[in-house]
Amino acid sequence: MPAVPDDNPEGPPLLFVASSGGHLAQLLALEPWYRARSRHWVSFDTPDALSLLHGENVTWAHHPTTRNVWNLFRNLLLALRVVRRGRVSALLTTGAGVAVPFVFMAWVLRIPTVYIEVIDRIDTPTLTARLCRPLLSAMLVQWEEQRRFYPDATVVGQLI
Repeated sequence: MPAVPDDNPEGPPLLFVASSGGHLAQLLALEPWYRARSRHWVSFDTPDALSLLHGENVTWAHHPTTRNVWNLFRNLLLALRVVRRGRVSALLTTGAGVAVPFVFMAWVLRIPTVYIEVIDRIDTPTLTARLCRPLLSAMLVQWEEQRRFYPDATVVGQLI
């Protein structure tokens, strides 16, 4: 995992952004790495995310995000509030749609941003990764085969 500007557990939090389901599960797999760090989560208030993030510092994003311009706008305003207020040290995401406004806001505020392409997209890149790629500090992939879409990406191996 790339170095994060502030490894101090009491320092500015890491911001984890992911849709619920598999995207969230892949970020949660990083738990040994982030366990001692200050963190904040953004996901959807679905039953799985409510259970998995119980006891964590969470902001619930607006969903659905697919083809929903209104929720994109609402999540952009949410991203502005969360990222600015939290004085975030870095943003990590696996997508999907909820990541776009948060990555954009982190880019505007010059906050390091890391995107981890999901494990199940080997034959084609995700739309979210393609949209976010120009704004990222680092692109990580879980399979060597994914590097044909992201030649400068770092292969980190399977998270789950």
